[in-house]
Amino acid sequence: MKRRDFLTVPAVMASVSSISSVGVADSQNKNRARQSVMGWCFKPMEPVDLAKQAKRIGLEAIEGIPASSYPEVTALGLKISLVGSHGFATGPLNPENHAEVESKLRESIDLAVQYGAPNVITFTGMHQKGISDEAAKNNCLDCWKRVIGYAEKKKIGLVLEHLNSKDDSHPMKGHPGYWGDDLHRCADLVNAMDSPNFKLLFDMYHVQIMHGDLIRNIKKYHSIVGHYHTAGNPGRGELDDTQEINYPPVIRAILETGYQGFIAQEFIPTSDDPIRSLKEAYEVCNV
Repeated sequence: MKRRDFLTVPAVMASVSSISSVGVADSQNKNRARQSVMGWCFKPMEPVDLAKQAKRIGLEAIEGIPASSYPEVTALGLKISLVGSHGFATGPLNPENHAEVESKLRESIDLAVQYGAPNVITFTGMHQKGISDEAAKNNCLDCWKRVIGYAEKKKIGLVLEHLNSKDDSHPMKGHPGYWGDDLHRCADLVNAMDSPNFKLLFDMYHVQIMHGDLIRNIKKYHSIVGHYHTAGNPGRGELDDTQEINYPPVIRAILETGYQGFIAQEFIPTSDDPIRSLKEAYEVCNV
């Protein structure tokens, strides 16, 4: 039996046993992860086609797709789990970017309200020559503080994503030069914002590369986490037996903290059947 098959046995057995009682099934479903899928990973598949497949598998939401696809996707019954904004390179670390960052965050907050999405993503930006760590921190906070009141008013969360700066093999597997590559620094930024609407995007792939110790870090920071991402490491591939993260206990640790938000599948499929890979990842995390 392959490791992946072994890891999915508990989820399969739970599914079978839940059939015996509506009450038991309802209880189990409430305790399971709310899964989403990251659209960019499955290009060139069209967002609506991916959404149809995701819904068939059992995922609840989608993210990382153009806003122009939101009407069709939501009409299918899927939710938008996260709205994009200014991107990881053009961040508030540099004051020259503040006007653009603020404008795009406000625009994305409005879009999140329109489509019922809980969160909008934000980033620190890249290291800049001549900008110290202390100045970078203050610059980020100054920009976000001009937006957070609007997010609070609209009841939308801003989630700061921590990214790894080690992997230089692919533009979306790692981000050399990203200033927010330290999980603890990002947590400090979230705490400094001191708003229930400003939280951490805990990407398990990036955290594994930069820090490891996933379950301990999840337990340490769970109160300030607003969103999670998955992927296999190394390589940002499938959640299978070729990678090092044992996802079922990690997902259980997240659920044990009382987290009720989305966990988005953000792996890049390597198989000849990306939808099969998505289904397998869903099953691995359906604990």
